[in-house]
Order: sequence, then C-alpha cells, then structure tokens
Amino acid sequence: MGKMTPAELEQLKRDVSLLNVAQSQRRELKRQGKDYVTLCPFHTEKTPSCVISPAKNLYHCFGCGAAGSVLDWLQQTERLTFPQTLVRLRELAGTSSVAATVASSSSPPAVPPTLADLDDDGQALLNQVIDFYHQQLLAWPEAQEWLVSRGLNHPELMSHFRLGFAGAHGIAGALPSSQSKAGRRLRERLVDVGVLRETTRQDHFRGCVVMPVIGWAESANVANRGRVLQLYGRRTQPDYKIIKGNPKHLYLSSPLVGVWNEAALKASSEVILCEALIDAMTFWCAGFRNVIAAYGVNGFTAEHRAALQYHGVKRVLIAFDRDEAGDRGAEAVAGELLEVGIDAWRVRFPQGLDANEYALKSGNPERALGLSLEQAQRLGAALEHDTASAETPSSLAAPAVSHTEAVAGEVTASGELLMHCGPRVWRVRGWQKNSVPDVMKVNVQVRDESTGAFHVDQLDMYHAKQRQSYINVATVELGCETSVIKRECGRLLLLLEQKQDEARQAVEQATPAAVALSAEDEAAALALLKDGALATRIVDDLATCGVVGESSNLLTGYLAATSRKLDKPLAVLIQSSSAAGKSSLMDAVLGLMPEEERIQYSAMTGQSLYYLGETSLQHKILAIAEEEGVRQAAYALKLLQSDGELKIASTGKNEQSGELVTREYKVQGPVMLMLTTTAIDVDEELLNRCLVLTVNESREQTQAIHAMQRHGQTLEGLLAANEKGYLTRLHQNAQRLLRPLRVVNPYAHQLTFLSDKTRTRRDHMKYLTLIQSIALLHQYQREVKRVQHRGEWLEYIEVERSDIELANRLAHEVLGRTLDEMPPQTRKLLLLIQDMVKGMAARQGCQSAEVRFTRRDIRGYTHWSDNQLKVHCLRLSEMEYLLLHGGSRGHLLQYELLWDGQNGDENHLCGLLDVDEHAGSKCKLDSEESKLVPSCSQVGARLEGDKAALTEAEPGLAADVVGVEPNAVIKVKNKRAASPSPTMNVVNGGSECKLDSEESKLVPSCPQVGAKLEGEKVASTEAGQGLAADEVGVEPNAVIKGNKKSPATAPGQQGREQEVLNGAER
Repeated sequence: MGKMTPAELEQLKRDVSLLNVAQSQRRELKRQGKDYVTLCPFHTEKTPSCVISPAKNLYHCFGCGAAGSVLDWLQQTERLTFPQTLVRLRELAGTSSVAATVASSSSPPAVPPTLADLDDDGQALLNQVIDFYHQQLLAWPEAQEWLVSRGLNHPELMSHFRLGFAGAHGIAGALPSSQSKAGRRLRERLVDVGVLRETTRQDHFRGCVVMPVIGWAESANVANRGRVLQLYGRRTQPDYKIIKGNPKHLYLSSPLVGVWNEAALKASSEVILCEALIDAMTFWCAGFRNVIAAYGVNGFTAEHRAALQYHGVKRVLIAFDRDEAGDRGAEAVAGELLEVGIDAWRVRFPQGLDANEYALKSGNPERALGLSLEQAQRLGAALEHDTASAETPSSLAAPAVSHTEAVAGEVTASGELLMHCGPRVWRVRGWQKNSVPDVMKVNVQVRDESTGAFHVDQLDMYHAKQRQSYINVATVELGCETSVIKRECGRLLLLLEQKQDEARQAVEQATPAAVALSAEDEAAALALLKDGALATRIVDDLATCGVVGESSNLLTGYLAATSRKLDKPLAVLIQSSSAAGKSSLMDAVLGLMPEEERIQYSAMTGQSLYYLGETSLQHKILAIAEEEGVRQAAYALKLLQSDGELKIASTGKNEQSGELVTREYKVQGPVMLMLTTTAIDVDEELLNRCLVLTVNESREQTQAIHAMQRHGQTLEGLLAANEKGYLTRLHQNAQRLLRPLRVVNPYAHQLTFLSDKTRTRRDHMKYLTLIQSIALLHQYQREVKRVQHRGEWLEYIEVERSDIELANRLAHEVLGRTLDEMPPQTRKLLLLIQDMVKGMAARQGCQSAEVRFTRRDIRGYTHWSDNQLKVHCLRLSEMEYLLLHGGSRGHLLQYELLWDGQNGDENHLCGLLDVDEHAGSKCKLDSEESKLVPSCSQVGARLEGDKAALTEAEPGLAADVVGVEPNAVIKVKNKRAASPSPTMNVVNGGSECKLDSEESKLVPSCPQVGAKLEGEKVASTEAGQGLAADEVGVEPNAVIKGNKKSPATAPGQQGREQEVLNGAER
C-alpha cells in the first residue's frame, strides 16, 4: 500500500481527543480555566505542570518543555513505533482496519493467506476481498467524494451494501510477496475467483468503486443465501482519462447471478427495477428502498423473475435509461413479467437521461424521482390481475427497512424533547425549527440524575466534528465511557430524525381536502342554481345579507368572482371615496364564495406573489383590501392577469453541494383579482385590465343605508342577521357545485362592440367573458353537450339570448362608465356643477355661459371636501369643461362652465347588440344578410374616415349597405353629384342599416344613427346650403333630402361640424 498522506495524518490527529487518551490512561486531571493540568509523564514532579488544551488538542509541560500532539503523546507514553502509533490512533478513532495500516518497511500483508483455505469454494476469500475494498473506501476521501458527486451520500449506504474501493493498485499491493509460496498460492486463488487477472496478476477492479451482490438470508434460491454472488465495479475516472478499449463497468468472470437488494421484494408488493446498480442506489438514497437492479439493459435474468414470483410482487416499475436501448429492454422485461402475472409500468425520464442523471439535474432527487414514479405509464397488465388494482401508484416511497428499533422519546408541554437512557436524561430544545432535512441545529443537555452532573451545548447534530466534541466533553463531565455517550448520542440523532419526519408528514397531511356536502345541502344548492330567476335571487340574497342598493355592482362582482373557473377570469376594481362602502361591497361578494377558493390580504410586497406556490392561486380569487397595499406588487399582478402565470429566477443554495444556483419559481394562474381603492388617479395599466365598479354616493343611497342600519337593531333585523349565515352557506355550496365547463357562444360572430379606442380590445374581452360567466353560472339550467376532437371528449354549454341581455344591461352600466373619458366621481361633480349653474343663472336672470362661480360656491352646493374639489376641478379645467378666470395675485379665481351637455348621467355603451324580446331563442336578424342589427349602429366609429361611407351620393349609383361596403354611398334623388362632406362619417362595424331606395329613408331597426352629440338628442345631417334635415334617430322615417340646384357646401363653411361616434360625445 501507499503511505498515508500528510492531510490524512492531520485529520487523524484531529479526530482523536488527547484529553480522552489521558483519561483512558487514568491520569489525574484538574480543570484550569478552559484547559486541564496533570503530572507530566516525561519527568518526575509533585506539582502538575503539564497542560492539556482540548480546544487545540495539544499538550505542553512547563517543567521539562515536552510538547506535541496526541500522536507524540501516545508514541512517548506507550513507547510505540511510528507505524504502531498510527494503528493505535486509528483504533481510537474507530476506523481501525487492515486496509488502514500504513505499510512499514516490511509491508505486512493485508490479506492473511491462512484464511484462504485451498479446499473452500472461494467464499471466504471473496468476503476478505470485500472487507478490504470496504476499508479502502473508508480510507480514501477521493472515492467517497465520487459517491457524493453521484448523489450517493446516504450515511447508511456504504455499510448497508458493503461498498468498497479498489484503489490505484487494488488488492495486489497488499498481498504477500509473489516470491513466497504463500503469496503465489494466494494469487492463484484470487485469479480463480476472478479478482486478479490471469495474465498481468493485477486487480481486475483497480480504480473502481466496488459493489457486491450478496445472497439474502431469505433468498428465493436457497443455494445463494449468504454467498457472494457477483462483484460490480464502476471506474471513478472521467471518461477522457479511461484508456480506449477499457470498459467503465466491470463484473467477475463468473455468471451473472443473484438479485441485489432482494430484501426489498419481501418488504413491498411494488418494486422498482433499474438498469444498473448506480441507478438503483440513487432510488435507495432518495428513500425508495423497494428497488432492485438488473445487470444492464439485457441483464434481467431468470433468477430475477423467479425471485419476483417467489416473494409475491404484484407490480414492477421499470426504470431503465430513456434511450432506444432502454426502451427496447423495458419492452422485453415487460413481456416476461406479463407472462408470469405481474403488472409492468414504464418510468419515463427526460430523453437521454438515466435515473442517476435525472436525480442530479433536478436538485431535489426525492421529489423528482417520486414525480417520475407517479407519472409512470402502464406497459401491460396480467390477465388474472384485478382491474381495480391497476391504478397508477400514488407513491412508491416505501419506508426504509429499519435495522434498529424505533427510539422512544416524549415531547413535553413546552416543546422539549426528552429521551431516557438509564440514569441519564437527554433534553433537546429548538428541534421544531429544523424543517429542512439536512439541518439539525439544536440545544442538547445530557444530565445524570444519580449524580446531578450535566453538560449542555448548542450544536448541529449532522456536523461530525461538533458532535464528537460534544461527546468528548460530556464524557468528562458525567464520568462515563466514551462509547456509552457516543451510542446514546446516535440514538438521540435517530429520534430527532423520526420527529422531523413526523412533523413533515403532518404538514403534508394538513392540506385542506375538498368540502363534502351533505345530501340536504347539495339539494338546496342545486335548487338555487336551477332557479329561473337566479340573477334576481342573488341580488335579493345580498340585500338580505345587509347590502342595500348597488344591485348592478353586486351582481357584476358576483359574476366576476364566478369567472374564476374560466381560463380568462375577470378582474374587478371597486372605486369610491373613503367610508362610501367599497369594502362592504367586496366583503359581501366574497362572503358568498367558498373559503377554500379565495385568498384575502391587506397588502402584498413586490416579490411575495412569486413565492406563493405553483398552484396556490390557480382558479381562485385574490382579494386585496386597498389598491395602495399592492402597488409594490402591481407589476406582478398585471402580468398574472394578462399572461395567466408568473416566473422568476432567484438565487438559492444547492442542498447537496452548498453552491449558489439559480432556481425558477413559478405561479400558475388564472386568478380572479378583486381590489378596492380610494385613489382618484389609478394606474392606467391596471385600470384597463379591470372592471371598474363605482359605489353610489348619492344622498338617497346614504339615507337607505341609514335605514338599513336602524333596521338591524330591530327584531326583524336580528332574524335577518341569522338568515345571513344560512344564505352564505347556501351560495358557497352552490359555488362548490359549479363545474369548470367550457362555454360556447353561438352568437359570437353576430355581436358588436365599440371600436373607436385601442383599449376596447381588452374591454371587448371583458364583455365576452361577462357573457361566459353568466352562462357558466346557469350551467345547471343548460344542456351539457359533448364533442370529440382528436380523440378527446370535450364538454361544453352554450350561451343563450338571456345571457346576452343581462350582459348588455350590466355592460351599459359598468363598461359604459369604464370607457368614459373621465373618472365617475369627476363626471358626477360635472353634473352637480351643471345643476348649480342652472340654478344660479335662473336667479341672476342670465345665460349659463355668463355665470361665474368659485370653488367655495361648489363646496357649499355639493358639501364635498376642499381636497376633492381641488383634484376634480383641476381635471375638469384641463379637459376644458371649466374655464378659469382671474386667479393671479390679488384676483379671485373663478370658473365658467363650458359644457352644455344635456344627456344626463345615464351610463350607456354604444355598439352592443340589441336583443329582440320577441325573437324566441335567436337575436333579431336581417332578412337578407342574416346578420344581427345593432341597437347602436356605430356611426362615426372611425374619425379618420378613410373607409367611411359618404353621406352624399353621386347620381345614378345604387345604394350600398352603409358600413359593410367601405365606399358605400347613400342614394338620393339629386341629378347632380354632391361633393363629399366631412360633416358625417358613417361606419357600421359589420352591421347593416338598410336605406329606402325611393326616399333614402333609414330603416327603423337602426334607430340610433346620429346619436347624441354634447347631450343633444338630434344630430344634424346638414351638409350644405339647402339641405333639409329631419331628426335622424328620433323620427324613424327621417329622410335625407338633397338640393337639386346648388352643390354641397364645402367643409367648414356653414354650421358646426359634427361627427357621430357610436352615440358617444367627442
């Protein structure tokens, strides 16, 4: 053998405690601060002068000057040679072996030839070889590092399977001289068993980690029990250092017999079959102990098959490499298993990877391998196998075969863990904090109840040096043998691991299960969902729960919350001033949603969304009390709402290597978002992703709320409060019964929507999703249809006319307010100012345009706060609804109202389909084109008018459909061609407005052509001098008349130019 390296020698000196050695020699020691003093063994003295320092593991005598390490102490006190001292140190360190003996000048043999009797069958010799390899592995850090690099770092792995390492020269360097008779005889026997090569007499496994296959004591083959059946060697060198032609995988020359880890077959009826021993040990280290290995892709032997039958295995998961050879081998093995009545499943790793590579790349072998087992695909089932047992196994993480009995311990009321070992009591604090498997930092106290002696310290039980230091000091403090404290410390570590596993399993089992409904609750919920007036019932129930008014807002919020089950759910932003009731509105809606499907926070930090868990938000409601509390996370929320998922790359530590690695965190959507805010100016990016609900802040609503509050103090109010609990459970149960069905809209191609703004691309999807949400809520009143596509059956329900009607009504109020150019509160103040100005003009006897007023006048009329008025008046002046007068130094700031709107405060969204109440199950259709006629024909949808239909026609041309043909003209009776006029651009985004051929009359089914401008009810169609205009849109048969003599007036010459934009004022 080679000599011990300096690094190994230093490690050996650190592992053996000098203090323990001196105590074992029965020397009298006295504590002196942190050190101990004793009589010097190297000269005669009466007063102790030799100091032993446990911290440095050194000694120094102030009398004679002797000093050194534990090696020097042993060599001098026990009069040993240097090689003998090393052997003694190894014995004290607990790693003494023949393989660890450093060769002296005579190089004594590591394998005594007397054990290799000539008349045996080589088993004794093979066992000696395995022991030698095993001790070599313990002595070679490089070999252990190779195992760690392959993920084979379980503390029990090497001893349980007697792994070994052949070293650079193997066993040949430890044999007696080949010149001696015993040496030659021993080499011949090693050649016979295949350990040495016949030609070179070198170790067959040199440079390899060696894994023996030993017959189990209860093996199916009685002749194999307890015998060394085969040795497998795996070279540890990188591929580029292996000589070309030399194999990486080696076996003995004897036949490939035996089953590695055959004990697993008796422990479980489900077994993992790997292609190689390295892969099998990877599963074993990850906690999947029911694993065996074949001898390569074609190495599944008859002995494997017989063992599976003998032990009654029912299911085998074939975890061969994911390559062409592995797939062929898995198919062949599956065929053999099916013949003997055993189910076969295929574990599929990523293409080109084996089990060991996949586990290493994943960073979390236990989770990765467990997931691959859960996703195993069935290759076939035995004919006699019960079909009920052919389900995919939920987990193959069989418990490890215990080689020791469970350690008994108790947990006190204060959370301390106690373990009794004879007169000693071990107490552990802080063990609950160790949730990560590779950390065990605890406060440990061991106390001898008979003497009262104790020792307490803080340490990491997985840190060998800290654990050994604790054992050494505890041995001195309690006056016990080192082996006793060491054994009890090991039992304590096992107890801590047991408690850690129990705590982890308790957390996993604490996942909330689906709520089971009783038959009575389910029947009541179904009755609600089948109610023909379900929408009205929802509003009434919310009123019973204590929310007065706000029927449209409540119903919209309820439908938006229901949309969480869709692939693209809605988002809601409730906006109002402080104390107006926005939180009550949100709480009322959320109260009717199942608790397990909603998540509520007061605020969120910028990164918190990314670490919620991959599926914790999927198809759920995320409600945040105030929009201000989520501004840091606004970017993440917008991405989650638009893309349906979040991804972030963050730095973390590899649990095995400790190196910093990049980890990806992912949060899957979709998620329904609900926010409230008092802010007047909200982030535009967030605003156009949400439905904006505005709380009614009128005086009448306040009076109604007061009345409801007073009603709550009466007996009827008490009964209503009790009824609230029943209604809450009823609606929550109804929501639990809703299935995430697909929704098909057969009228989708016939629907229309406003298209004059880019943001309507998102608002249009809100409108369509609102229709889907209504249909989804009424799924128990619809027929569930099925269609087959690419071999998959899809279930869906269809939208009905009533769904579109309800969606239109809500869209007029919600989307009509959302698409307004100013916030709802600003619009409300404008209307109040208009009423105030009208009153002031009447009192002053002048026109409204002549009235001047101050912010104080507004404050006195509206009773709004000065803060609010500053913000809203500034916005109105910037948008040119108010004109400023004065305001310079010494002059009063006054306002003039520039807006003369007469359309009131009714919310309306133009461009939506008008569903005929008498059309049965279909919407109103045009007789020729079979297209739905819109209630608002989207006149003037395009401001530029590049494809707009002209309002004046050239003579002799037939009238085309306005808005369908891009250059359509309106036929008139003139004989002269009218020049184009910009006073009206007519675009009908896909809808049809028929024109009477004789009178050029607009068909009544298109009644809103020339909709309101600046609040006026009549849009002028005058294009020039002499062109008469009836009230188009007011008179159903209005005629556009032309002047036969004079040409059309040029643009801008007469009258105010007007453009009709889908009924919305410009």
